[in-house]
Amino acid sequence: MDAAHHPDHPPKTPPPPKRPVEPPRPAPGKPVELRGRLRMSLVNRRAANWGLESAPWAPSKARGHVIDQLHSWGFREADDTAGNVAELLVSTAVNDGGRRVSLHLADQDRQALIVVLSHQAGLAVTNERVLPAVAALGATSCGADTAQDGRRLWAVLDL
Repeated sequence: MDAAHHPDHPPKTPPPPKRPVEPPRPAPGKPVELRGRLRMSLVNRRAANWGLESAPWAPSKARGHVIDQLHSWGFREADDTAGNVAELLVSTAVNDGGRRVSLHLADQDRQALIVVLSHQAGLAVTNERVLPAVAALGATSCGADTAQDGRRLWAVLDL
């Protein structure tokens, strides 16, 4: 074959597969691994979030973030309630012992949603005292859940 010869067209590429590749099916008797919960998503509303170090100063920092953001959205009358709820939720997450805490705030229809993620795996959903304390601070509703990525605490407040 001549070394100077070049083909007139590129090599033929294989056609794409007709069906998508299926993941392997689980073996009989082997437990099926389930996906963790999907990431939290807040849509069609104003929202803000902050990542905080899990430290003793985090609850007061969270209070300031929540109050400042609510003021920038035009809500000035819920300062004490929103600040107190944010502090309690963040201090609970800090006590979980993780390295970081995520704080999320959203508003819709004159209500605010405050969500705190502890990012510490292997926790119970919550102790009996946290949610009644959040409700006593003036939350319209509140709750908690847990998954492999940690505990999530939330509260809804009327503004």
